[in-house]
Amino acid sequence: MSDHSDERATMIAAGDLQEFAPRGREHCRRHPSALTLQLRRLQPASELCSSDGAAGLVGSLREVTIHERQRESWQLRKGVSDVGEEVDYDEELYVASNMVIWSKGSKNQASTVYKAFTVDSPVLQALWCDFTIPQEKSEKADVSGSDEIVEKCICILQNSCINVHSIEGKDYIAALPFQVANVWPTKYGLLFERSSSSHEVPPSPPREPLPTMFSMLHPLDEITPLVCKSGGVFGSARVQYVADYTLRIVYLNAEPSIVMTYDTVQSLHTVWALRRVKPEEQNTVLKFSEQMGTPQHMATSSSLTAHLRSLSKGDSPVGSPFQNYSSIHSQSRSVSSPSMQSRSPSISNMAALSRSHSPALGVHSFSGVQRFNFSSNAQSPKRHSITHSPNSTSSDSFLIPETEPIVPELCIDHLWTETVTNMREKNSQASKVFITTDLCGQKFLCFLVESQLQLRCVKFQESNDKSQLIFGSVTNIQAKDAAPVQGIDTLLVLEGSGNLVLYSGVVRVGKVFIPGLPAPSLTMSNQMPRPSTPLDSVSTPSKPLNKHLGPLEEGVLLSPVPELRDSSKLHDSTYVEDCTFQQLGTFIHALRDPVHNRVTLELSNNTMVRITIPEIATSELVKRCLQGVKAILPKEIAVQMLVKWYNAYNAPGGPSYHSEWNLFVTCLMNMMGYNTERLSWTRNLDFEGSLSPVIAPKKARPSETGSDEDWEYLLSSDYHRNFESHPVAKALRLDPLEVLAPKDDFSQSLSLDSSTLLFTHIPAIFFVLHLIYEELKLNSLMGEGIRSLVVLLVQLARDLKLEAYIDYYYRDYPALVKTSRQACVIDQVQTGFMHHPSFFSAEPPSIFQWLSSCLKGEGVQPYPYLPGICERSKLVVLSVALYILGDESAVSNEASHYLYKITSGQRKQQIEQDDNRCSFRHSTSVSSLAEKLVIWMTNVGFTLRDLESLPFGVALPIRDAIYYCREQPASDWPEAVCLLIGRQDLSKQACEGNLQKGKSSVGPVLSSDIPSGTESEEDEDGMNDMNEEVMSLIWSEDLRVQEVRRLLQSARPVRVNVVQMPEASDHEYIEEKENRLLQLCQRTMALPVGRGMFTLFSYHPVPTEQLPIPKLNLTGRAPPRNTTVDLNSGNIDVPPNMACWASFHNGVAAGLKIAPASQIDSAWIVYNKPKIAELANEYAGFLMALGLNGHLTKLATLNIHDYLTKGHEMTSIGLLLGVSAAKLGTMDMAITRLLSIHIPALLPPTSTELDVPHNVQVAAVIGIGLVYQGTAHRHTAEVLLAEIGRPPGPEMEYCTDRESYSLASGLALGMVCLGHGSNLIGMSDLNVPEQLYQYMVGGHRRFQAGMHREKHKSPSYQIKEGDTINVDVTCPGATLALAMIYLKTNNRSIADWLQAPDTMYLLDFVKPEFLLLRTLARCLILWDDILPNSKWVNSNVPQIIRENSISLHATELPSSEDLSLETLAQAHVYIIAGACLSLGFRFAGSENLAAFKCLYKYATDFLKCLSAPTASITGHYNLETCLSVLLLSLAMVMAGSGNLKVLQLCRFMHKKTGGEMNYGFHLAHHMALGLLFLGGGRYSLSTSNSSIAALLCALYPHFPVHSTDNRYHLQALRHLYVLAAEPRLLTPVDVDSNTPCYALIEVTYKGTQWYAEATEELMAPTLLPELHLLKQIRVKGPRYWELLIDLSKGTNHLKSILSKGGILYVKLRAGQLSYKEDPMGWRSLLAQTVTHRNSEARAFKPEAISAFTSDPALFSFADYFCKPTVNMGQKQEILDLFSSILYECVTQENPEMLPTYIAIDQAVRRLERREMSETFELWQIKLVLEFFSSRSHQERMSRNPNRGLFMNSEFLPVMKCTIDNTLDQWLQAGGDVSLHSYLSGQPTEESQLSMLACFLIYHSVPTPGQLAAGGLEGSTNFSELLLKFKQLNMPVRALLRLAPLLLRNPQSMVL
Repeated sequence: MSDHSDERATMIAAGDLQEFAPRGREHCRRHPSALTLQLRRLQPASELCSSDGAAGLVGSLREVTIHERQRESWQLRKGVSDVGEEVDYDEELYVASNMVIWSKGSKNQASTVYKAFTVDSPVLQALWCDFTIPQEKSEKADVSGSDEIVEKCICILQNSCINVHSIEGKDYIAALPFQVANVWPTKYGLLFERSSSSHEVPPSPPREPLPTMFSMLHPLDEITPLVCKSGGVFGSARVQYVADYTLRIVYLNAEPSIVMTYDTVQSLHTVWALRRVKPEEQNTVLKFSEQMGTPQHMATSSSLTAHLRSLSKGDSPVGSPFQNYSSIHSQSRSVSSPSMQSRSPSISNMAALSRSHSPALGVHSFSGVQRFNFSSNAQSPKRHSITHSPNSTSSDSFLIPETEPIVPELCIDHLWTETVTNMREKNSQASKVFITTDLCGQKFLCFLVESQLQLRCVKFQESNDKSQLIFGSVTNIQAKDAAPVQGIDTLLVLEGSGNLVLYSGVVRVGKVFIPGLPAPSLTMSNQMPRPSTPLDSVSTPSKPLNKHLGPLEEGVLLSPVPELRDSSKLHDSTYVEDCTFQQLGTFIHALRDPVHNRVTLELSNNTMVRITIPEIATSELVKRCLQGVKAILPKEIAVQMLVKWYNAYNAPGGPSYHSEWNLFVTCLMNMMGYNTERLSWTRNLDFEGSLSPVIAPKKARPSETGSDEDWEYLLSSDYHRNFESHPVAKALRLDPLEVLAPKDDFSQSLSLDSSTLLFTHIPAIFFVLHLIYEELKLNSLMGEGIRSLVVLLVQLARDLKLEAYIDYYYRDYPALVKTSRQACVIDQVQTGFMHHPSFFSAEPPSIFQWLSSCLKGEGVQPYPYLPGICERSKLVVLSVALYILGDESAVSNEASHYLYKITSGQRKQQIEQDDNRCSFRHSTSVSSLAEKLVIWMTNVGFTLRDLESLPFGVALPIRDAIYYCREQPASDWPEAVCLLIGRQDLSKQACEGNLQKGKSSVGPVLSSDIPSGTESEEDEDGMNDMNEEVMSLIWSEDLRVQEVRRLLQSARPVRVNVVQMPEASDHEYIEEKENRLLQLCQRTMALPVGRGMFTLFSYHPVPTEQLPIPKLNLTGRAPPRNTTVDLNSGNIDVPPNMACWASFHNGVAAGLKIAPASQIDSAWIVYNKPKIAELANEYAGFLMALGLNGHLTKLATLNIHDYLTKGHEMTSIGLLLGVSAAKLGTMDMAITRLLSIHIPALLPPTSTELDVPHNVQVAAVIGIGLVYQGTAHRHTAEVLLAEIGRPPGPEMEYCTDRESYSLASGLALGMVCLGHGSNLIGMSDLNVPEQLYQYMVGGHRRFQAGMHREKHKSPSYQIKEGDTINVDVTCPGATLALAMIYLKTNNRSIADWLQAPDTMYLLDFVKPEFLLLRTLARCLILWDDILPNSKWVNSNVPQIIRENSISLHATELPSSEDLSLETLAQAHVYIIAGACLSLGFRFAGSENLAAFKCLYKYATDFLKCLSAPTASITGHYNLETCLSVLLLSLAMVMAGSGNLKVLQLCRFMHKKTGGEMNYGFHLAHHMALGLLFLGGGRYSLSTSNSSIAALLCALYPHFPVHSTDNRYHLQALRHLYVLAAEPRLLTPVDVDSNTPCYALIEVTYKGTQWYAEATEELMAPTLLPELHLLKQIRVKGPRYWELLIDLSKGTNHLKSILSKGGILYVKLRAGQLSYKEDPMGWRSLLAQTVTHRNSEARAFKPEAISAFTSDPALFSFADYFCKPTVNMGQKQEILDLFSSILYECVTQENPEMLPTYIAIDQAVRRLERREMSETFELWQIKLVLEFFSSRSHQERMSRNPNRGLFMNSEFLPVMKCTIDNTLDQWLQAGGDVSLHSYLSGQPTEESQLSMLACFLIYHSVPTPGQLAAGGLEGSTNFSELLLKFKQLNMPVRALLRLAPLLLRNPQSMVL
């Protein structure tokens, strides 16, 4: 290339030049200095590794030098955005001393520091690395699972450790067990190179070399050695550790995952594939460890290897870098064994063939057992105490026993080694390696060998099965430096001469001209003679010297002085030594930091500039054409074509954006052999004055005055032609100017130069450009481009003599394609050279024609398309095939029968992008074709914006499908689908569904604001985080929520209202007041349990603040003076620890406010721990609450241990119950151990007696029940069964509160065997039911089996029970255990055991209270028999009681001698209470009306009973208990509903504070109140087995007598109701205003044995019934868009909605108002207009549109296009039309059709005015008409006739009629003459051209060629014509208009 003019011609101008300095540098200066940090440092990092002298010394030396040099380094990469969209900026990682600064900067240098890190010791290296965390550690780790999370991290390497910081904010520090020379990021994690210290080479005999490369897949994983797999001579592959210190990594790439190494001994580069180890390879490596050789053996083998090494160094240049494992670990001692033989020199020649098997460098074996000497520092669970530094010389470190080997994780496979050349330099390590792609997608691995000044490029590609890479030949390019330019698939090379040259792959593109740099050569030549010697040293013999001297003469161009440094000087010299030429001016002396298309040049004066290499094309049209042409040409030609274009386009002072196309056309046609100078239209293409170097400069015009030629030039210009066809020209009625045909051009015909690059490929290129033309037609935004392209196509079609194509273009653009145009002659000989590809078709492929045939139902040919370029054509073809032809297979697999792929023969990679098209996700429910289409379109990434740019005729079928789906969507479609069909309500729902369970999704929507008035005094009552907005919708008529708050608040003093009697002294009065306060406090202490229910899960705590726990206020205020009354005054006796359980409950209530979705961690739980001891009880409750809502699993085991060792009883209770509830039913071992410590029965008999408080034992027993719930675990069940009847110990161990322990054991046993009934597998020998029956009715105690019999040999000394069972203790537990084991089993025989006794004698033996439990248990077993009426309730009462009992409202007593009335009366009320309680369980949370009425009747009866005179017989206490039970039953049935009648009952009970009312009754009443408003109306109760078990524990019908009473039932268990609560509130939220609203929903129940399938209408927000009872839920119209949630497919979707706050997004239909604004529905617009449909269209006022829609675009349309103004005149009619179109679109809910209506109307008007210059819109109208008359559309309409109208039925016929009339009029007014001349192939007059084209398109007239082929000329009558036209698919109506012309009577025809 010494020819300078050529060099000058192919110059490439680089883009904007900018000074470059790393962003981090200046930030460093402003950063807090590192010195202050060093002062803070406690201990230098170098001491972390307790290394011995050598390493410490090396380290300190290294540190010193770092400080001296204060070196800095940085690296750049392309910006990575968090979301994943394209970003165009650089990210920089800057390192200086111990700081790392990460900044992000955009092209225009607005850069910001993103993060700055400062570490303790100097940073050796900083890098980005992505770690993948596989979700489950499976064996098949190498299969890339989709469930991996990628953690983006930054890694900072220091001397002794590596810090890893992830973007999410996690920090890890991994200690390094050795000195690291280098770290490399890989696809899998980090790769370390161990630095080999000097004395390790050569190794002393008894030692083996350690591996040199290690990987770390995650900062928490161990650092493991890398292994290598290499094929053997005889095909046996071996796996071994990489332990060769001569091997250095020079490059590592993630995709494809390869490593390049350099062997320092042999000076060879090798490429390896990096991958995960397969399990079998791991085993091979580890197996060697078992065969441990003796030390002597090791010595002999190693001396042998040393000998071998010396031999092989000389003769075999190829040596193995790895240890040869198979021999080393063989057991044999003798050297002559076969395995040793393999190392003998005799086979070294053979070994030379296989690099990996050769005996060279066969370094010493090392046994895997010793688990290298750095094991102790690796992050492993088995830490060893001995720590050795990597280079310690002590030999003992090698034989540490009992360590297991480290399992390797990554493996490298050999791929390629460069060939050995004879003149190989000693030190030719690559200084820079990169992968680049050329313009045609071929990949090259390039490495720069600086010592030889050459860049070596190796071509590589993937094998067909993608399993491996295949490397090709090496090309050398002379280069001093090089850098890839990924953005445009090229690379920059800095030549030795200092020129920057751009290459694509190995093809030279051209020099790069940098505008900003001065050209130093001018100054240089004067001052100094040209240096000669150094130049010689650079030039190699193959290149002549003038190659180097050449550039120096090019005075004009930038020619820097070549840097004079020869290879020998390279390594030791720094850049400073080259400064001899410093003063001569700047020149480029290195390239660095290439990102996308930007690269930094280092100049010789130590400054840096960043330049941009220009894009290959900017205009969309040119890009498309280049892609197409590239796809079709052979690779070599394609690259040359692109290089030529790139040079032409990017010449200095190149063209602007607008003339890019003109330049492209000229360039392309020149390459095809055209002489663009001679061709009139290309000559006149406007380059906007800038002359491209490709085109020779025009002759300068001598005269300034101008001439006629100028005018002709203007008339024949492109600009003029475009202007003539412009609508404005029509509007101004400009007459077309006649152009005088230029005289000289016709004198000689133009011919093509057939020697040019692309000449032979013209047909292929033409066809591809035609397909691109068709593709662009499908994008309405590319109109300009189509017009430009068609001119080029017409020229090519004319020259290739393709009549069909010319006719086709004429029909499309009648105005552009004039008849008289220059043609170039291509003679026959040349045509023979042309390569006609197989895919070339004589008939032009037309996408519109194809769609039209589909709609008409004719057969279609596959449509040709270019993969990756014509994606729209493909999409449209497939969607029409699916939706119109109904072929579902079109989109499910390869779409071969509708599409025909075009590729050039040798192309592979195009196909791949195409095969991975999304197939259907089967998770979504798909029924109809429309749904299939919509889901498929979103899967391939089609969005609304794409739809808007499709032409309206093509888009119509898709819009129709969308309209159909919008009416009836499925609720579980993904977000993208819902966006496409325009259902924001659904897309928002889907979007919320995808959110991680992070912050509550309820947050922004349902903000909980309390009216500010009540804020002040209600601030601390713990109920102010409730969601007022939703509650005010649920209970909108009254203030019941405020009332509940008032009843449940316990934070303010109570009012103590005592009137002072005149005779009472003041002191007595004070005592009286305090006694009254004590009574009231019984109530106050019971409130928190209810409050916890009311505020359940309503709050998301702030992680930085403590959870506010409201104070429990036990003081009072006495009116009238409001004096404080206090219990602590000492006037009366107050029970000790009275408030202890109350504050526990208060803590639980506060903790239960926390929603399960909140983000809470262990630290926050500990942070809430109170400082003062008094609050310990509250904190204990708080812990229990956290367990109930599932957060306690996050508490670290260490903290749990801390809490339990404190020995605080309450904390232990709360913690044990909490942890167990959180691990419900998991059989978790750790928790089981935790609980067993607290249960003596679960400890081994010999264990130490632990002093566990009784209540903690009870809690632990229940905990066991919870953890093993439903598992029927045999051992647990056996122990619990025995514990029910645990006798009191001899030393009074278990004597107090035995009842609660026995009950707990029973409940726990019931939970373990929950619902298992008689199928308790493997427990038949335990006789569980019989044993329980005995516990229930009494009898002899059985001999205690099991291991604890020793303990119970001697009876208790205090309690004399004898050897019978104490039924009073064991009965409740046993009864409930039976109930739970046989729950819902309907087992009659067991149920009969529980029947109440029916004789007086037997009744006397049973405690009346136990009758309640028996009845309850019996009914729960016979679950299906429970009926919600009083008849059923009474049927549970035995006959004897029914006959003799006092009715509940009797006034006086019947007298009877032999019957104990008291017993009967008590038995009666308890049995009824038991039956009612079971009714409550059966209908819990169902709001069943019959159950409610029945229970309410009994509750009022009991209330009356209390005040009746007979109450004393039954006993007040018993009646109160029964009343409480009834109240709880009522609340269970109405849970969460806030029923007013139950609320009134609760309020009545709240006010009763004196007399019999004790703490327990208050507890029950307020629990009822809490259940009634469970979770603020958001929660309800479930009736699953697990829930019933939890409720049995919580609502156990024996209530404590006072606040510290735990004798019969542990109070903490009252909170287990949480396990039965489930969110069931459905809240509609208006998607536009984002506020909760009312919506009508229809719930369909599945049929059951009691009722048939039924539907019920509810007004949401409402509690749904239990989901398993439902079939489906619909949001009903007419106000909101319908939405169906189908539960027959599974309830998970609805469950996830309910658990996220129950938010269901709904969208108002147009013209509708919400129920709040318009309760009756009389104000909606549709209601007003529906009466007379057609007359109102005119009367529609555009102002009224705001009531219809919230779309601002429609508002503006109404404003600007529908409002009349003054003197409208003609336009009034258009305004009316627009108004009615708008009304139509809005009421039919398809505003997106508005542009279509208007486009059709405008097109028809244009046709009427005969101004159609292009027939594009006519095609669209034709497609619309064909769609509505297509068979598939007719079938759809007939299938559901009530479907909304997609397009007005009156509009299209009118339009069709208008078009017909216009065309017929034209035919009569002389159009038939031009039609005839067209059909007979004669030229027509120009004025008629455009109308003629419209006629041909609209009536689908065949081309003259087709007519001639059909032999139509001879026809004589119409019937013959009909037959002949049958094949041409021409409609009859068109034929009628053609017939007169074809039947030879060309008079104008009248139809």
